[in-house]
Amino acid sequence: MTCPDLEEAVMLPPARTPEQRKRDVLDRLGRDVDAWVATADPRAGVPHLVPLSYRWDGSSLLVATPSASVTGRNLRASGTARVAVGHSRDVIMIDGAVEALEAADLPDGTADAFAAHTDFEPRALPEHYLYFRVRPSRIQAWREVNELPGRDVMRDGEWLVPD
Repeated sequence: MTCPDLEEAVMLPPARTPEQRKRDVLDRLGRDVDAWVATADPRAGVPHLVPLSYRWDGSSLLVATPSASVTGRNLRASGTARVAVGHSRDVIMIDGAVEALEAADLPDGTADAFAAHTDFEPRALPEHYLYFRVRPSRIQAWREVNELPGRDVMRDGEWLVPD
């Protein structure tokens, strides 16, 4: 069964073009606030999944979590994360390299922009928080099964559809 046959058989909307998927990804990353962040302990390989607020700056995601948390420890130890934005019928999956940053190490205005976008101010909390910048190396986007082919919109840190 081809994708057009599948779309007709189960009443799916037509699959988006790669250009539309990229536009939708950029729109959603700039608009949404919350994501699921998956990490793993690099020694034991134990997976860990948490919801975190984020801010997209046009090229990377910024999240914040306590430095002593499982997520904070895993992000520092492995230097990688998998992030999911959206829900199962309109999802963005991001694999990326992670950089840990103290609030004082962020560029001017970045922590304020994060707090304004997420309505969350980690600098005001007594527990020590770190910021983590996730630089995407791979981004996938799909809505339904007919969008699984071509779901990669970024590979090796490069958009597959030019600007």
